Amino acid sequence: MSWSVRPARKLLTALGILAAAGTLVAGCTSNSEPQPAADAPVNAGSSNDTPGEKVVIGFSGPQADHGWLGAINSTAQAEAKKYPDIDLRVAEGTNDASLQISQIETFINDHVDAIVLLPIDGAALTEVARKAMNAGIPVVNVDREFSSDFASRVTILGDNYGMGISAGTYACGLVRSKNLGNPVIAEIAGIDSLPLTQDRSRGFADALRACGQTVDNRVAAQFTVESGEAAASNLLQAAPRIDIIWNHDDDQGVGVKAAFDNANRHEFAFIGGAGSKNAMRWIQEGSMEATVLYPPTQAADGIRLARLLVQNKGLSDLVQVEVPRRIVLNAPVVTKSNVDKYLPLGFES
Repeated sequence: MSWSVRPARKLLTALGILAAAGTLVAGCTSNSEPQPAADAPVNAGSSNDTPGEKVVIGFSGPQADHGWLGAINSTAQAEAKKYPDIDLRVAEGTNDASLQISQIETFINDHVDAIVLLPIDGAALTEVARKAMNAGIPVVNVDREFSSDFASRVTILGDNYGMGISAGTYACGLVRSKNLGNPVIAEIAGIDSLPLTQDRSRGFADALRACGQTVDNRVAAQFTVESGEAAASNLLQAAPRIDIIWNHDDDQGVGVKAAFDNANRHEFAFIGGAGSKNAMRWIQEGSMEATVLYPPTQAADGIRLARLLVQNKGLSDLVQVEVPRRIVLNAPVVTKSNVDKYLPLGFES
């Protein structure tokens, strides 16, 4: 169908400006104990899955130099293949903001129907995203936010603060269930200068505070295997006794666990973050207590939402007839009791 005859797109810019005044947050992490898989909701099918008019979606994300980012790209492409009415145009992954900007400009010039974008830098990509929106192309902003509400029709995010809340709440449960007196709780963070790391640490501290606990030992790594091993080794030398450790990132967790194995230190409950298959296999084996998901399916969800937007549909399980402007995904805790459910969504580190 030609560019000029899509009635929904003629109104996108105006609707986006009106909707910018209100924000809907779905699926925020609660402060309650994580529930087993039996209590978790299941995905329901709907008439939205029935093929409709062809939708051309442009997708751009960073270079997959991290297990989680690799999963972002692969799950987005896998999701698009499920729908015969999606024509997915995938830009080469890059860590160059200027190149990514040119990719989005190409999508605009090609008159794609929607753009799903995980920006290298949200602020740097804001202007070109606004350009797409002004051209009547709905933009789905994934994970790293733009600096303007007018740059996207939908923003879909993981919950970094919620990850900390989930990890801390689970740690509090361990303190109670194991009857730990004066427990020593440690934290291996990611890159401390990043807001996402700060949010995760803040959530962890807030959840621990709610049950009268604090972080006793804290080190920071760089989201890499090598830095994880070095940081964990330093932590173990500084703390002769540890009861619970939360590591922010399962990719760096490969190095963290290597440090544990090298030092023959396994007296503590080891909690991870992000949701790699490595971590989930360790949970199955009993060498890791749990991990907290930072969903690698965000771009896949973005693909689905872009399709609904262009086809002028809403979310079938909401009374509201339009796709929300902002969605924050849950940060569930994966344990031995529910790991089989989440393993298919994990990524290889």
